[in-house]
Amino acid sequence: MIDLNAFPPALVLILGACLTPLIRNQSLRNALCVLLPAYAFFWTYSVPLGYELNLNYLDFELTLLRVDRLSKAFGYIFSLNATVGLIYAYYVRQWGHHMAALMYIGCALGVVFAGDLFTVYVFWEGMALFSTFLVLYRNRSPERDPRSYKAAMRYILVHIAGGLLLVMGIAITYQLSDGVLRFDKALFAERHLGAYLVLAGFLVNAAAWPISAWLPDAYPEATISGGVILSAYTSKTAVYTLLRAFPEYEILIPIGCVMAMYGIIYALLENDMRRILAFSIVNQVGFMVVAAGIGSPWAINGAVAHAFCHIIYKALLWMSAGVVLQQTGKSRCTDLGGLYAYMPWTMIFGTIGALAISAVPGTSGFTSKSLTIHAAEQAHLFWPWLILEIASAGVFLHAGIKFPYFVFFAKVKDWRQQVPTIGEGKPCMMIAMGVMAFLCIFLGIYPAPLYAILPYQDVFTTDPYHVFSLGHFVSQFQLLMFSGLVFFLMLPMLKRTNTIAIDTDWFYRVTAPRFYKLADITLNGMNDITYRKVVLQWLPRVNHFFSQGPYRVWVMVNMPFRRLERSMGESEERAAKKHYFRQAMLGVLPIGATAFMAVIFLVILYFA
Repeated sequence: MIDLNAFPPALVLILGACLTPLIRNQSLRNALCVLLPAYAFFWTYSVPLGYELNLNYLDFELTLLRVDRLSKAFGYIFSLNATVGLIYAYYVRQWGHHMAALMYIGCALGVVFAGDLFTVYVFWEGMALFSTFLVLYRNRSPERDPRSYKAAMRYILVHIAGGLLLVMGIAITYQLSDGVLRFDKALFAERHLGAYLVLAGFLVNAAAWPISAWLPDAYPEATISGGVILSAYTSKTAVYTLLRAFPEYEILIPIGCVMAMYGIIYALLENDMRRILAFSIVNQVGFMVVAAGIGSPWAINGAVAHAFCHIIYKALLWMSAGVVLQQTGKSRCTDLGGLYAYMPWTMIFGTIGALAISAVPGTSGFTSKSLTIHAAEQAHLFWPWLILEIASAGVFLHAGIKFPYFVFFAKVKDWRQQVPTIGEGKPCMMIAMGVMAFLCIFLGIYPAPLYAILPYQDVFTTDPYHVFSLGHFVSQFQLLMFSGLVFFLMLPMLKRTNTIAIDTDWFYRVTAPRFYKLADITLNGMNDITYRKVVLQWLPRVNHFFSQGPYRVWVMVNMPFRRLERSMGESEERAAKKHYFRQAMLGVLPIGATAFMAVIFLVILYFA
């Protein structure tokens, strides 16, 4: 009988991705792309806790698979989102797009189930590489946009920098840990330079401020289906690594608080609907980073539950925005509005996602996000608790109300005049959105299956938390009603205009080209001077001297004796020099002159 445990999902997805170019039939190819992550979900369900797959490589003990409750929880949501996301992308024709998506998802699963830091690094760099193609393919898709190329270049450069931080930290950690690279919190219990470099490398992928602008810069420029895939993996894989290796690192608490507020402010300022959702990712990941910094069992449970539900409702929001973009060709809120009459199901699904991200009771955000806030209360962290509460209200402002209002309701427009074929998205897109919308409501009403897969089960009995308590309902409704009131009172100020919000990426967008130009002028200028003066002038003369100098010296020494034989004119002397030079080049030398020079040399040696 075949042991499926020996076929890890990362390997299956990566090998399956390599088959996509060989399958000519589009339906068969896309069906394979859906079945591969479905297998990953089944594998995650069936593999027993505690299972490990080890490999000896050179002097390294690699743990390619390590299955526990934390890795299983992320394995479930990663494979579930991939299955639904590739159903959404069933219409895509380019095999390269699906290949990049499967490689990217496979590498993310590789990180989640990796048991050593070296394996984590290999899959980590694979994620950076293959996710870049999901942005680049926007330039080859029907919604062709040349801005995606520049965004992809900035994206990969940022992740290369993060990878360099990570590999430096791994090298230092390897030296200080006597060659042990077991990936867990014990490896970084001693907070040395290597630990902080590894942490910095992970925080780059988490979009921690101020290295966060890459996410809203790149994700909105990805393909329609690529944006759905990207929204789930890079930042949430980073959250997994923080929960795995850096719980109780207090520095993560202020970093997460800044992320939560930063995402809200920029999402409120933004005009592009997909950039609003991108900034919202930074805001939501901030909650999870705070939870990692708290590091208590409730905080870890809260971060995992929040990541699980966030991936679902964020994918749903990106899906609805993708349908709008595909049908209208527009992404800016100032160009949208009034779409509820033309795509009612897309509006309903998108609104469900907006309510879920706002933690409206009856949706998945309500049953997951509150666990992190409860953990902050238990740890008596007043300021982080207050900031997270404010951030929860802000989420309802920018994603819960602003996104559906300006996209679907803000104004009445006759879209038939602009887009005669406007309507709902493709059937595969509607099916995927329906599945995600169902999960948002199901986990909001019945969260038991979600709570059952969380890492720390004992806290539910030793310190029970009743998410459906009357007090929790009342406080959440008060928070949401206050946020809604603020939105509509400030609606004239919140109406979008064609503005540009300057972010931290301004520094490398503006300074990098200027630095390149300065380097080009100085370094390449020096290269040009060196080439002209040294290569073209000085080196040929040096070469000429060393190749012909000895022979010319010999002619100069030999000529005085020739002058004793007969007087010469100037022309005769020049001819004689040429003659002697040719003889010297051929090795034909006068015997008498050679003997005389030998005697002189011996005399010098004798008296010296």
